[in-house]
Amino acid sequence: MPALFRKSLQALTAMPRYTHVLFDLDGTLTDSRVGITRSVAYALRQFGIHVDNYDTLTPFIGPPLMESFQSIYHFDENQSRLASRHYRHYFLDRGWAENSVYPGIPSLIQDLHRQGVHLYVATSKGEQSARRILTHFHLTPYFDFIAGDTPRHRRPTKVDVIRHLIKRQGVCPTDRAVMVGDRRHDIEGACQAGLPSLGVTYGYGNREELMQAGATDIVDTVDALRRFLLA
Repeated sequence: MPALFRKSLQALTAMPRYTHVLFDLDGTLTDSRVGITRSVAYALRQFGIHVDNYDTLTPFIGPPLMESFQSIYHFDENQSRLASRHYRHYFLDRGWAENSVYPGIPSLIQDLHRQGVHLYVATSKGEQSARRILTHFHLTPYFDFIAGDTPRHRRPTKVDVIRHLIKRQGVCPTDRAVMVGDRRHDIEGACQAGLPSLGVTYGYGNREELMQAGATDIVDTVDALRRFLLA
């Protein structure tokens, strides 16, 4: 049997483990390191802070933006709010496109959708930016709903985003639902919202962080994620 045909047959016959899957965006569906770190560096320059090694800014990937400015650079609330505006100025102009989809994610999303799984995005990123990115990568049609923060930061934490999504989409505790993400905020948000969680280590978190946050399960690669969700 040809390998391509065998792979297609496996995708069709695999039974999904869950009926509702919520995905984080940065570090889970897309590798957004370049766009996010450049946006953060731009924001910091407005405060006279110059960063030579952008790799030191990767902790900004995933958590809510204002929280990161406060915890990493010890900005107060007003400074963090202003820094977030500077960040978005760069990000909306060019940072959103300095991004790529992890190999294997498009086919996984398509196969889950083909199996009738309800797919969602729950991100701390602004909802408008999330939609723009997913549309750019031709992934929007596969998702039932895309949830993120609002322009006025009405959903400042991951659990706020998840609860908003659950309420809007009518996802019940009895549904077979799971939150997939790469940082502790994804795992903690899922737990607070009453959902099991699946941590991924191919993004920007690590196994220790995800375990300490209480991840129900952890996988290390996109291939392992596929095997888990289509078990």
